[in-house]
Amino acid sequence: MKARGVARRAAFGMAVVFLVVYLVFPFGWALVSSFKTNAELFSTPARFWPEHPTLEHYRRVLANDDFLRAALNSVLVASSVTLVSLAIGALAAFALGRYRFRGRSLVLYVILSMTLFPQIAVLGALFQLVNALGLYNRLPALTLTYLVFTLPFTIWVLTGFLEAVPVEIEEAAYMDGASPLQLFAKIMLPLAAPGMVTTGLLSFIAAWNELLFALSFMQTPDKRTVTHAILSFSATTSSAFEVPWGQMMAASVLVTTPLVLLALVFQRRIIAGLTAGAVKG
Repeated sequence: MKARGVARRAAFGMAVVFLVVYLVFPFGWALVSSFKTNAELFSTPARFWPEHPTLEHYRRVLANDDFLRAALNSVLVASSVTLVSLAIGALAAFALGRYRFRGRSLVLYVILSMTLFPQIAVLGALFQLVNALGLYNRLPALTLTYLVFTLPFTIWVLTGFLEAVPVEIEEAAYMDGASPLQLFAKIMLPLAAPGMVTTGLLSFIAAWNELLFALSFMQTPDKRTVTHAILSFSATTSSAFEVPWGQMMAASVLVTTPLVLLALVFQRRIIAGLTAGAVKG
């Protein structure tokens, strides 16, 4: 029995190590490659560590006005998507989580089903909508279309979270004369803080990393997001046969690092938000 326990723990440890290496290796490779010279990037056999570390790729990226503008666009779009998702999602989750009405389960399943569609499946319809609203090549088009995949997730997670709040708290608030709006604003929102941090951060990351809609709805360089800007690096080089992998790696590190730091800072709240709705009462 002891041997079986040791073997299981060893197998579990090896699986965890493999998973960590598998997930971290791409970022590690990008980080190391961003410090390599162009000659080292294309040398064979390839070496993991740079022999002559350089910051030239970072200097070029940070001196690129189009990339800096794209970073600002991404901040504006991701922040607006997060705020709108939380505002609408929290209200919808309060209604779905605290009230019982006919068709409630159907509404929840319809919301969940929206997350099952791939982005490409709804691209055509969204393109027609964006054109009809006159939002093509405007940042609000991204805010509107990104809600397609951030809002259902926000509503679903916050509904489970608010549903787990004991009914006695709600009854006590009503006995003290609170209105439904006061109950929502002064009691439910503070209790739902971990869930809102979780959904808000994940919505921000999803909007920050999105490429397909940004590529489809934005045309001019001043409206690009960071993912679109990184993809466009190869089109702005002096040679048609040159791919600026060093700059692309440096830009990827600059774009990814803030998200990693946010996840590390709020990791406890993220875990609490994802698991809070699993146990009721």
